[in-house]
Amino acid sequence: MNGSEKTRTCGDMKVLELKNLSFEVHEDGIDRAIVHDMNLVIPDNKFVVITGPNGGGKSTLARLIAGIEQPTEGQILLDGEDITNLSITERARKGIGYAFQQPVRFKGLRVIDLLRIAAGREISVSETCDFLSEVGLCARDYIDREVNASLSGGELKRIEIATVLARGCKLSLFDEPEAGIDLWSFQSLIRIFEKMRSEIRDSSIVIISHQERILEIADEIIVLADGGIVAQGPAEEIMPVITGTDSAVIACERLA
Repeated sequence: MNGSEKTRTCGDMKVLELKNLSFEVHEDGIDRAIVHDMNLVIPDNKFVVITGPNGGGKSTLARLIAGIEQPTEGQILLDGEDITNLSITERARKGIGYAFQQPVRFKGLRVIDLLRIAAGREISVSETCDFLSEVGLCARDYIDREVNASLSGGELKRIEIATVLARGCKLSLFDEPEAGIDLWSFQSLIRIFEKMRSEIRDSSIVIISHQERILEIADEIIVLADGGIVAQGPAEEIMPVITGTDSAVIACERLA
């Protein structure tokens, strides 16, 4: 999809809009496009999954939206406001929450302290327990735990999701949340995302993922390859595209 094409939309209220977004890196004396002239709208009250082959630009796109990377060209709008030049901290204040593939560990910092930092206020013990319960953790066992190496990958993922919930984001962005966790934790993760989707209000959730179980939850799926959008639409339309049937390949070519 190039910049001359009409921006694709899937709803009336825009939470996030990308206009002609590009990102290049300079390697071995040449400029290489990771994201190329991308136009995209993420509407309000939607659960969106971005998928595609490795190296297609998915995680780079997530970092651009979060403010970890700055685009080479183009604009990023949040609720109509241009946030292209804002830092990751400024974007967080505007309502963008970002969860890393590998959550950060904080030696000496308790779970309750981390949730209070995420919320930006002195939340009560009762509120903290509510956030932990939302992600399937027993508050009594975790509220005073340190966010350190004593926690498993699955526990860290759930705590990080709890911080996103505590922040009350307009746009919650998860970069491959299934990375580095075991099957049991993955099943719990699916249940958490299913619950988040059923309760979504005045916000949107975007997940970068290859996992079919996560794709099946989506309202909308976006397929990226070679730094651009090759397919986008309701999950029931796009799932056949990415399963590789002959008719799906034809449909994908038409959407490209």
